[in-house]
Amino acid sequence: MAMTIRKSYGAYSKMDKEDPEEVNHRRAQFLIYKVMQQVEMRRRPSNLRIRVRKLKLKIGRRLKKLRKSMLLSISAARVCVYKQVFNQLKTCKTLFGRGDQGNINATLPALFT
Repeated sequence: MAMTIRKSYGAYSKMDKEDPEEVNHRRAQFLIYKVMQQVEMRRRPSNLRIRVRKLKLKIGRRLKKLRKSMLLSISAARVCVYKQVFNQLKTCKTLFGRGDQGNINATLPALFT
């Protein structure tokens, strides 16, 4: 490279013109370097994307399984609660009568006659 740099205190540096072939060579090297960087940057996220997708699938499957098991347990609990409520209603009906025995005084004999 045939460059001469003249420096003076507090002034700009002045450079002679460079050879056009060297400028083209440096520009080509820079472009090759940039392309290689872009290729490297593309490769890394693709592996990361695959891992993230696999992780999302795994989490999604677990959430789906958890939701199904929760729905099953909730429905089973609901059935148990309904059974308990109906059993309580049955016992209340047997204790207090079914409603057709409302005229219980008519069937009993009079004690003070």
